[in-house]
Amino acid sequence: MSYALGIDVGGTFTDAVASDGAGRIVSAKTPTTPPHRETGVMRAIEDIAGELGIDVRELLTQTDYIAHGTTASINALVQGQVADVGLIATKGHRDAIYIMNAEGRTLGRSAHEVQDTLRQRKPAPLIPKYRALEVTERIDHAGKVLVPLDEDEVRSVARTLVDQGVEAIAVCLLWSFKNDAHERRVRELVHEVAPDLYVTLSSEVSPRIREFSRTSTTIMNAQIGPRLRTYLLPLQRQLEERGLKGPLLVMQSEGGTITADRAPEHAITTVGSVLSGGVIGGTRLAQQLGHRNVITTDVGGTTFLAGLIVDGEPVMAPGSVVNQFPINAATIRVHTIGSGGGALACVDRGGNLRLGPQSAEAVPGPACYGNGGTRPTNTDANLVLGILGPGGLLGGRKPLRTDLAREAIRAHVAEPLGLTVEEAAIAIHEVQNAQAGDLLRRAVVQAGHDPRDFVVYAFGGAGPAHCAGYCQDLGVSEIVIPLGPVASAFSAYGLAASDIAMSAELSDPSAFPVDPGVLAAHYARLEADLRDALARQQVAFQDVVLQREIDLRYSMQVTELATPVPDTEFTEHTAGEILARFEENYERINGSGAGYREAGVQAITYRVRAKAALGFPVELPAVPEAAGPDPAEALLGTREVCLDSRTGYVPTPVYDYASLRAGHELVGPAIVDVPTTVVVVPAGATGRVDRLGNLVLRYQ
Repeated sequence: MSYALGIDVGGTFTDAVASDGAGRIVSAKTPTTPPHRETGVMRAIEDIAGELGIDVRELLTQTDYIAHGTTASINALVQGQVADVGLIATKGHRDAIYIMNAEGRTLGRSAHEVQDTLRQRKPAPLIPKYRALEVTERIDHAGKVLVPLDEDEVRSVARTLVDQGVEAIAVCLLWSFKNDAHERRVRELVHEVAPDLYVTLSSEVSPRIREFSRTSTTIMNAQIGPRLRTYLLPLQRQLEERGLKGPLLVMQSEGGTITADRAPEHAITTVGSVLSGGVIGGTRLAQQLGHRNVITTDVGGTTFLAGLIVDGEPVMAPGSVVNQFPINAATIRVHTIGSGGGALACVDRGGNLRLGPQSAEAVPGPACYGNGGTRPTNTDANLVLGILGPGGLLGGRKPLRTDLAREAIRAHVAEPLGLTVEEAAIAIHEVQNAQAGDLLRRAVVQAGHDPRDFVVYAFGGAGPAHCAGYCQDLGVSEIVIPLGPVASAFSAYGLAASDIAMSAELSDPSAFPVDPGVLAAHYARLEADLRDALARQQVAFQDVVLQREIDLRYSMQVTELATPVPDTEFTEHTAGEILARFEENYERINGSGAGYREAGVQAITYRVRAKAALGFPVELPAVPEAAGPDPAEALLGTREVCLDSRTGYVPTPVYDYASLRAGHELVGPAIVDVPTTVVVVPAGATGRVDRLGNLVLRYQ
């Protein structure tokens, strides 16, 4: 027997899923244990082994690979809990990271925030200026060395930064993406001064034009790389000591994995690792269910996440923004807000109820956990409303205290607003649904899609409790709640089901079309780099697929559009085909007739994506069928539940998910208790268990 494991380390809970490749999948959920998150990982693996009826060593010795996703990188950046980093830049160009390309006040902001000029602020700099130093060197736009590198100056700068106590150094020299010789030599010289110091090069992390975004990406990679190394490498050793034979793989933002020993070198690519897991899981489930267009929604303990699958493939983006700083790393496009189960509720100075983005996280957690938290959360509101039952979470292993939840809501929301505790609780619940619904509309409509063409997948610990609410006005045809053996550990399932995926890119700005020989040379180099990188992944692949892209733009424009490049021999005809694809996509996004070929077209960046199938089957198994649609055999009883402020508390049937079978149908209002989550079927909706054990909601 062999296994594949997926482990999702969230801000509140750590989820794990194991598949034996023969149709059996089991899952586990345990509290995350900051700052020593590896403790929670090992507990989750122990729980998985218990579910399988074997010990941990037997499980790990038979594990082909572990795919690991963590919020540690993104949380470290967002919260500023990062390593002290020094920057080495080309003389005269240090301040690019502080000037921020004149977009620092607006980058990553919504249209409403951009229009509110009086409130626009530049973020705090990534590093203080005294840790951003310059060296003499110069390479031109063609990669020609104009001024040699002053090696003595590099040694002096390195000593200065080491004396300042930096934990890592980011190196970003001008035009290094055209010629990386000086950057590589700087690393060698730094290691003469400090052999074990973490050094990251922009030419390796972000070989893409535009100095500001390349520098910010390199600095952020250096900020999280050392901490990721101190977490992953000991975890890998601990797993190997307990018998793991296969590799520990780390999920990347673009939806694939990289080995744990190489992940710290490319730490910035792991920023969206957990965010990607749910979308990859949704892609696999959509293949089984035959859905082409899907909105994936994940309500965890800290955040609400939404991703799109269009025509069977996740929607990608060439980069992302964190704290108003750009990251040049290919990523699955995931929209997120701080509105999870642990989102804190408060009343602002204007007397308005706010939910999030701050979270109670795993420690101390919601007030009802009894771990010292005193501020109310979405989870506390759901307990007061009867959505969560008195038996607690994690199959009863996490007891909940209604008295503490009520007191937190009374003190921080009800009394300031002049409401009863119950009225305040339903207000919190409805604000959560409204915030999530607003994000979904923006994510789908602003991407140029009609929500009515999509199915929603809802997962995460709180997703099944809220999905009917946040989808009610969206116009989707149905909501699929993945339950079965994965339940609220669906993102961990996505990790286990992921393939190896990575990308390589290079910038070479020029007028388009370019000479076919140039196209061929660029893509040959990128594909060779990817094949070398895949060979270092320590796993056997079933097959490898390479996809080519080129970033094009009309002359005088400042943004590019990623355009597919055919996998054929390059000829004069190929350029025309690429140009036609670019103009078709441009007009789809900007409107018919928006293209203007007469302005000229420029090629900026060349890119190749590689996807290598691991070959391990991680499909959800079918569940037993019911004799008929009546779910009476699964009825546990009723409890007073408030799902609507207009109707208040009503006796609501509660069903045991373990007793539901394929074909059972529920009529709302109803509650389905699952050991790791709870499903709400509101009045006016029906739920049907499909062949894989998922609960499919439809509005009547």
